[in-house]
Amino acid sequence: MIDFSDRVALVTGAGRGLGASHARLLASRGAAVVVNDPGVATDGTASEARPADEITAEIKEAGGAAVADYGSVSNPQEAEAMVQRAIEEFGRIDIVVNNAGILRDKAFHNLEWPNLEAVLDVHLKGAFYVTQPAFRHMREQSYGRIVMTSSNSGLLGNFGQANYGAAKMGLVGLMNVLALEGVKYDIKVNSVAPVAHTRMTEDILGPIAEKLEPSQVSPVVVYLCSERCAVTGEVYSAAGGVVSRMFIGLTPGWFKHPDKEGALTPEDIEAHLDEIRDEEGYIVPASNQDELQKLAPLLFS
Repeated sequence: MIDFSDRVALVTGAGRGLGASHARLLASRGAAVVVNDPGVATDGTASEARPADEITAEIKEAGGAAVADYGSVSNPQEAEAMVQRAIEEFGRIDIVVNNAGILRDKAFHNLEWPNLEAVLDVHLKGAFYVTQPAFRHMREQSYGRIVMTSSNSGLLGNFGQANYGAAKMGLVGLMNVLALEGVKYDIKVNSVAPVAHTRMTEDILGPIAEKLEPSQVSPVVVYLCSERCAVTGEVYSAAGGVVSRMFIGLTPGWFKHPDKEGALTPEDIEAHLDEIRDEEGYIVPASNQDELQKLAPLLFS
């Protein structure tokens, strides 16, 4: 059984939906959990709600350890304070689940800049603000697990979500870098791209929503948070019990040797587009070094 005894987790946006589900499952497996949620509406505007209190009380009633936090991930001081709270309350920080999010959907031609900034502040900058202080502690203790919450809206695109999609794909870039920087310190960094029925999706999923409970996503997140996690720098789709890896592939492509065949031209691209796009024999590079290793034998042949 995967166990989290003596491990401390911080889950952002944990008062409802996916975050609450992640916090409950981590706590049920023995983790002490900082349940972060400022209680805002789905667009990030203020409300009087304190859902973090409800989830914290629920965890404690079940015999677990938890503390509520109401800070905003979009404020760097408050983000650092929630990491510090984990250390003050429970002595360390082992796990960060960057789950907090808001929606301000608009077709791109109608998107106002404040709605771009608000979404980037919570999803992308918020992950930076929370993860950096935690990452420093994880380096010192030579252990850590970080999970980003990406989305198929970023990986694949979705109409009216230019701000959200850009932020979610930005998290994949952050994951890729931290996965490399964390290897030496046993810090593993992965992403989940969930499809689940939450406040943020209840108006767009339709009849399939009842099949897409957040509890079907949390086991993936909790595995990625565990000591037994065997992967880093990967993205997993999780929806209704289906778990799949999503990845960026690099095709073999087409090569024109500049020293032997002359300079590449736009007409060459047009003429060889099918070969360039042919997916047979693709590789899944783990870093830009993998791409360079593919190029070097060709360029020096």
